Amino acid sequence: MSYLVVFLGAGLGGAARHAVNIGAARLLGYGFPFGTLSVNVLGSLMMGLLAQAFVMRSGLPQELRLFLATGLLGGFTTFSTFSLDIVSLWERGQWGLAATYVAVSLIASVAGLFLGLSLIRLSGPGG
Repeated sequence: MSYLVVFLGAGLGGAARHAVNIGAARLLGYGFPFGTLSVNVLGSLMMGLLAQAFVMRSGLPQELRLFLATGLLGGFTTFSTFSLDIVSLWERGQWGLAATYVAVSLIASVAGLFLGLSLIRLSGPGG
């Protein structure tokens, strides 16, 4: 059942992400990734609201947590989870580990993207 709850939330979150991306492009143009920026900031704001609400109301059903945090926000943006991970480390006093996590995540993710592009490009025309 938990997989179904996450699946449904992720579908809605992905559709919402697509809507924000289209709306931002139409309103602000295609020269800067305003949609992605908006999704990441909004998702992080929503994750902060949810995380604190879950702490303050510990009796909320696990399915609701899975639907909203893992599903809906996971489909909308994983940046919200990344942000929560950083803040969790920071609040535990693990500042160095938080900074390392930011740096490694950014560098490794961009490097992974470049590697993926390169591997397909090396395979020849058309992939």
